Amino acid sequence: AVPRYAPAGLLGTSGLSTVSPSSEQRERIEGQETEIEAQAEACFLKAISVAQSQQAKSWELRATVSLCRLWQKQGKRAEARQMLTEIYGWFTEGFDTADLKEAKALLEALE
Repeated sequence: AVPRYAPAGLLGTSGLSTVSPSSEQRERIEGQETEIEAQAEACFLKAISVAQSQQAKSWELRATVSLCRLWQKQGKRAEARQMLTEIYGWFTEGFDTADLKEAKALLEALE
């Protein structure tokens, strides 16, 4: 059986592979950045939605961090900061984990 968390994680991974292509893929897609970023954004948003419906906060955090990194690259700093602040604020423990450390570092970079 597929674990409950798999869809959100798989969608997030799909978004990451879209914005982090291999060097061979990069050559084929040069000039299509806007379309690729739009596809990645859609994957991240879907992953966030699925994670929320499953109440999988860790997966939601990972997908949100990925989306916010994309938005940061696109100059959407305020939107990224707002969205990441909301999910980061939900956590009350585990701040020494890699995911929350990464989220905090990104929040600081977005200030």
